[in-house]
Amino acid sequence: MHEWIDAIDLRLLDALQTDASLSNQDLAARVAVSPATCLRRVKRLVEAGVIERRVALLSPDHLGAGLHALLEVTLDRQGAEHLDAFEDRAVAEPAVQQCWRVSPGPDFMLVVQVADMPAYHAFTQRLLTQQANVRNIKAFFSVKRAKFDTRITLPAAASTPPAKA
Repeated sequence: MHEWIDAIDLRLLDALQTDASLSNQDLAARVAVSPATCLRRVKRLVEAGVIERRVALLSPDHLGAGLHALLEVTLDRQGAEHLDAFEDRAVAEPAVQQCWRVSPGPDFMLVVQVADMPAYHAFTQRLLTQQANVRNIKAFFSVKRAKFDTRITLPAAASTPPAKA
């Protein structure tokens, strides 16, 4: 964590993780700072890369993207150039929501979301089957999503209400 991040920044980050659509006025009121201070601090957090981006989280079930899979992918050759090449292909694939290099065990873990099994089959043909360096794929299909959260746990100062002056 950046050493310059203080309790106000943590409260801003906590509020934005809950609702990034808040106006600057509403965010400032929630964190108990002036709108100018709020705007300046959020801009600094964005410029420092602490806030990577602000997005809308969509419901895949309402949009016809109902098949979720977690894939363990093991490559035949694990040299840096081979790992980089597979990673580049996975990152470029729209069906891949997350791509993680992991160790020990498989080389990659992928979170994949597609409409249905035919779409999954097409995905595997594009990314995995035609890639000669893929040795093994182990797929786990989701039957229920019990929890999905994008929040990062922040130090306790984030949840502490501001002190009254």
